[in-house]
Amino acid sequence: MASITELGLETAKRYGTALSHSDFRTLWTANIFAGAAAWALIVSRGWLVFDMSDGATASLWVGVVTFAAMIPRVLVTPFSGYLSDRFDRRVVLRSMFGINLVNNLVLAVLVSTGNIEIWHLVVLSLVNGSARASQMPAAQALIPNLVPRHTLMNAIALNQATMQGSRLLGPAAILPLMLTTGIEGAFFLCTAFYAVSLVQGFRLRTESTGKVDRQRGLASNLAEGFIYCYKTPHLRALIYLTLLHCGLTMSYESLLPILSQQRLGAEGAGVATLMMAVGAGAMLSSVALAGVRSELTRGRTFFYMGILSGVAPAILAVSTTMPMALLGAALLGASTAGFMTLIHTMIQSTIPDGIRGRIAGVYSIHVGGTMAILNLANGGLADFTGAPLIFIVGGVIFIIAMAASLKSFSLRKIYTAGLSPQLQAVAD
Repeated sequence: MASITELGLETAKRYGTALSHSDFRTLWTANIFAGAAAWALIVSRGWLVFDMSDGATASLWVGVVTFAAMIPRVLVTPFSGYLSDRFDRRVVLRSMFGINLVNNLVLAVLVSTGNIEIWHLVVLSLVNGSARASQMPAAQALIPNLVPRHTLMNAIALNQATMQGSRLLGPAAILPLMLTTGIEGAFFLCTAFYAVSLVQGFRLRTESTGKVDRQRGLASNLAEGFIYCYKTPHLRALIYLTLLHCGLTMSYESLLPILSQQRLGAEGAGVATLMMAVGAGAMLSSVALAGVRSELTRGRTFFYMGILSGVAPAILAVSTTMPMALLGAALLGASTAGFMTLIHTMIQSTIPDGIRGRIAGVYSIHVGGTMAILNLANGGLADFTGAPLIFIVGGVIFIIAMAASLKSFSLRKIYTAGLSPQLQAVAD
């Protein structure tokens, strides 16, 4: 019994080291609830607009609403990244949680009173996406100030686990409501989730700001993050690879409603169930990476996760039964989350603290912008080609891209040896 207890404690210590720090636990909890709300909203809004729309253009409208929620990561994050370096990152977080709390309350009331229209969903999705686009760089820039340097990988992986695992928690929380009381209950629950995040935001004690040259103008300070990313070879290569990964393998939210209805005959509950499977795979993958300490293992895992990210969409695409679809969705979640967790860790481990917010903004522009545009395009195409073809083509192209990335010196070095100590020293 003692050996089992010791093994359990050792496992917890290895995988949850960062959670021993109080402020990180507080932020971690806030991100769990905010992420659960965000993914529950993607599912509930997507099915609501799909159900409200004309059958010939239903997927297109899902794509429009998803685009509205994601495009702020292009339009807003350059400024939110600057704000995260200019002001106390805790204040930025609290403000964004508060905006989403009010925004979701308005949405819930409109749905429950029967006054909701598609244009309401588009506008409110835009507000929700803007607040989330401002929240994420602030949280990402805050994390390295909450834990010691040697636990940063663990902290980032655990934070990614909350972001990815919330794909499971959010849809799982609203599924009983969608099956019983109706979809309006899902929106009220999302409002409650944001309330918890706001409370946790006010419990953060560690002050964290970047370094902004106040003698220079706004445009010059904003440009600093872009210049640093594009002048640094390994960051430039990682960001380009992220762009391809998000566009080809991760822009599937607008495809799930039509896949659930036409391929699986599962309607709205099927969308929630598929997203839960994605979240379960994502959470397990992120938690597993939290315990990886070898740079060599991280580098090799990064490459193989990329290959699996291209294979998993095809499994989901050819599924004709729910069990097979759930397997494909879980593999999709595990591979894409693992890939993104490692990319995010490598970026945060090799940049100076003074411009973390702005670099997080640049990173978010590529991630959110690509996913916004491709979700819109995929939603429109799915009405004509069906979802399976889009999944398969995207996966195949990304596998080819991963093979071609071996020609990049910076990426090949990461695949074979992980990050060098010289690169990581920049963040000290």
